[in-house]
Amino acid sequence: MDKIQETYREWCQNEYFDEATREELKALAGKEEEVTDRFYQRLAFGTGGLRGVIGAGTNRMNIYTVRQATQGLANYINKMQGADKGVAVAYDSRWMSDVFAKEACLCLAANGIKTYRFESLRPTPELSFAVRQLGCMAGIVITASHNPREYNGYKVYWEDGAQITPPHDKNIMEEVAKVTSWSEIRTMEESDARVLGLYHVLGEEMDEKYRQKLREQSIHPEIIREQAKDFTIVYTPLHGTGNVPVRKVLAELGFEKVYVQQEQKIADGRFPTVSYPNPEDPKAWELALALAKEKDADLVLATDPDADRLGVYCKDRETGEYRSFTGNMSGMLIAEYILHERKAMGTLPKRPVLVETIVTTDMAKAVAAAYDVELVEVLTGFKYIGEQIRLFEADDREYVFGLEESYGCLAGTYARDKDAVVAVMLLCEVAAYYKKKGMTLWDAMVSMYEKYGYYKEGLTSIEKKGISGKQEIETIMDRLRNETPDKLGGYQVLANRDYQKGIRFDRVKQEETGVDLPTSNVLYYELSDNAWVCVRPSGTEPKIKFYYGVKGSSLADADAKLEELKDALLALANM
Repeated sequence: MDKIQETYREWCQNEYFDEATREELKALAGKEEEVTDRFYQRLAFGTGGLRGVIGAGTNRMNIYTVRQATQGLANYINKMQGADKGVAVAYDSRWMSDVFAKEACLCLAANGIKTYRFESLRPTPELSFAVRQLGCMAGIVITASHNPREYNGYKVYWEDGAQITPPHDKNIMEEVAKVTSWSEIRTMEESDARVLGLYHVLGEEMDEKYRQKLREQSIHPEIIREQAKDFTIVYTPLHGTGNVPVRKVLAELGFEKVYVQQEQKIADGRFPTVSYPNPEDPKAWELALALAKEKDADLVLATDPDADRLGVYCKDRETGEYRSFTGNMSGMLIAEYILHERKAMGTLPKRPVLVETIVTTDMAKAVAAAYDVELVEVLTGFKYIGEQIRLFEADDREYVFGLEESYGCLAGTYARDKDAVVAVMLLCEVAAYYKKKGMTLWDAMVSMYEKYGYYKEGLTSIEKKGISGKQEIETIMDRLRNETPDKLGGYQVLANRDYQKGIRFDRVKQEETGVDLPTSNVLYYELSDNAWVCVRPSGTEPKIKFYYGVKGSSLADADAKLEELKDALLALANM
């Protein structure tokens, strides 16, 4: 506690910190719990970067923690002799995003590293594209994705356009950890950085190159033109970066009846119309669904603030109501469309690969098998899907599509991160394709269930804040790691995988084998009757996450099985 108070007093008194920061902290005098939360640790620079609540303190997102992280990144880039290649920097609509982006650029420039900063907010996937387009050594996106409004974050990309993966993630983390004194951190004025040729601005020219790559992913542009006048889309960017690129690419492809929810098209980090700007949250859809009913829309779409996740609602023609689609469902519809149509046209590569994470629907395995496509599973996090694209370049395999359960997917290899803009574009094309056949997107989903099986998945997160919460999460993980249950609900545990120890234990054969994925604090249970469970701490929020999936004989049967499994997991977590 003495160290916490010592650090707190330094931030209150040291003139290195601006007056607003010092006054914010002085106002907390006597509020020990709040002071402790702000200073009990340094905001962790994890395998993807930073994410935290905005505010003053070592455990908060502010210009000082951003500079500290950037100094460590700069040290690593210079060790790798990448200064001349430079770093591309983008940011979203969140509070302080533009400020943090500028601070990162000026720290990099002060370390002799070229920077390319977008002139205004842009989607995260466009940053991924720009890194490769410019031949940069790295990229930074200032975003907290779909987190609540009080959060912001800092994601780092490497020269392949994907978020950092081993060994760079660990190496950068080590460099950031070494920056322990504020005197080590460099910065400079923007005017000086421009004079030295270290500060460049990106604009419409990069946007057009990005959208051209999106348009190239279209398989049947002629169907879009045929259906354009009779196909109605409602879209909301949830106050984020998707508004301009989504509307432009849909217009360029020929969609005519696109209605944007007016209140939510305004880029605003306060997210005034939603408490949680996440397409996974039903409350975020209220305004868009009201507009959809008014316009009798075929499809209702929402992207998160940095436009890398897509949420979907579609009209059910039997009931007239709008049905929500999970990320697994929308991803599978796009995957089926790409594989079916490219196979029919003879444009599938010789060795096509579909990539998913270990917590994504098992329907992907059935779809891949149906089209004789290799399926590759990776750890949770789209950066591992992006990494596979680079690895495939070393052999004769070719990436066709990748998806994760958390509303993210990527068609094409122009970017190496999930892209909600291309997902919007393709899902609208898929819906137009089925409309030509007299089917809604929901009809198409039911058809897939009938063809491949009634797969259903769920996610339950338990929030545990602060020091005690962090310890609780560690305790739950340790208990589950050391005490594997024999049953979960009505399911037998057939095998358990521990990705931290790198082992899989077959409980039927009583055999232990290795798992060929990077080390990660993740537990996975293979269950009877095609069910499964995965548990891991969140890398970006104070939560422990339980993923689970089942296969039913009907939609109702799958729903019942999923609910039973969820109840068993909650009981297990609260033991």
